[in-house]
Amino acid sequence: MAGNSSYTIVEYFGGDDGYRCGYCKNEKGNFSHGMWSHTMTVQDYQDLIDRGWRRSGKYVYKPIMSKTCCPQYTIRCHALKFQPSKSHKKILKKMSKFISQGELPKGQDDGEPMDSVGVDAGPREPNQVCHPDLKCVAIANVEKEIAERPAVTEARRDVADATPTSSDTPRTDPGSTPHGRTMAPKPGMGVDPNRPPCRKAKEMRKERRHQKEQMREHHDGVSSIVTPTSPPPTQTNQPKTLEDFIKETLPDSSSHCLEVRLVPVSFEEPRFTSTYQQSAELYARYQMAIHGDDPDECSESQAEGSPDGPDMGYGSFHQQYWLDGRIVAVGVIDILPTCVSSVYLYYHPDFASLSLGSYSALREIAFTRQLQKQSPKLSYYYLGFYIHSCPKMRYKGQYRPSDLLCPETYAWVPIERCLPHLENSRYARFNQDPDAGDSRLLRDVGKALVLYRRTVMPYAAYSRKRKGSSDETEVQQYAGLVGQDCAERILLYRA
Repeated sequence: MAGNSSYTIVEYFGGDDGYRCGYCKNEKGNFSHGMWSHTMTVQDYQDLIDRGWRRSGKYVYKPIMSKTCCPQYTIRCHALKFQPSKSHKKILKKMSKFISQGELPKGQDDGEPMDSVGVDAGPREPNQVCHPDLKCVAIANVEKEIAERPAVTEARRDVADATPTSSDTPRTDPGSTPHGRTMAPKPGMGVDPNRPPCRKAKEMRKERRHQKEQMREHHDGVSSIVTPTSPPPTQTNQPKTLEDFIKETLPDSSSHCLEVRLVPVSFEEPRFTSTYQQSAELYARYQMAIHGDDPDECSESQAEGSPDGPDMGYGSFHQQYWLDGRIVAVGVIDILPTCVSSVYLYYHPDFASLSLGSYSALREIAFTRQLQKQSPKLSYYYLGFYIHSCPKMRYKGQYRPSDLLCPETYAWVPIERCLPHLENSRYARFNQDPDAGDSRLLRDVGKALVLYRRTVMPYAAYSRKRKGSSDETEVQQYAGLVGQDCAERILLYRA
């Protein structure tokens, strides 16, 4: 987390003009507020995404929910409580089969979008920022931000290294197969009244298992409780964890070798610079094949690997998926105080049939659970935006349990309670308490901090210097969108 001497510096752009929507293809139906972040602290970005903001590189935007054609609701998954569904298990098994046998699934992918922020869905970044030198501006009490990362040495290790060390042998019920032959019932005229009443098979298995344990104890003279190889009776009924399924996709002997490496997004990091060219080429191939971009739109500077990501405290990272010595997919993530936020995924088109969007999300959930062991507050996985009006984007709601952010009170509401409202209307207030409001509602715009002529000051002081500033409406709008707390921490640049 950034120290008290570090600031976030932004330029606000408003949101009056509509632009093309990447979901419903409406040419002028997508509306959002936007700002350019010259620097960004970890806590400020955490607070912003908890108010419905989202970043694309250094451009941070917030959809105008009541106006935009396809409302985008921030969604988060409770990583610690997550259990893979049948479809998730199917994807993991598909990957396991490919790794072990070396054959790609036939046909194309499952149609699921592979990115958390649609390329055409978000606003276009400004063509030119007015003051690019702000990143190194020298002002009182503002220093270059020092990025901190969770105090975990394993944070950069492969996610697979964090899987439990318990046995990988299939879990079977030791009493499910009785010794001896199973006799088929003889045909008859009905239930024999002289025979005892029928009992449940589960009860009979427990009784037989108990009898075997008693016989073993009597024969050996040693209690089975102290036998190291005897698991607790309840262990056999416990479902496999996500980590169990992921570990099964990475067998020791296989046709392919899959490795996931976590690399900080920084040109001062050798692991990043040594793989940057390969990652940028993969990004260009993905954009042209999947999204139909022209080659000149896929320059290296547009890849998320360029140093245009905000310098957040915990930082921006690449999860590189290495297959047999080459990068086949890159997941861009932000590690924040309470969450791992998924930003984007790009991959080699030849591997589209492996459902890499879902597979990478499962790996990122497992990674979140790994980080939580060292940072207890970091327990959520943010999937970006949930767009109910776009059927292809509803897949994000399958990662349960999950919450949607109420666009009016900024309270988290279980998705099960939100879906009925979204079936009736594209835009909905999820918090049904009529008295509930925004806990960080703007109360005093005069306390909002601005950066004017390399000096930090409250907006009230800035207004007096400018003798009745004419930008009060714009500053009022900006401060209301970021909330009182952020307005008093973030520096709003004033020319």
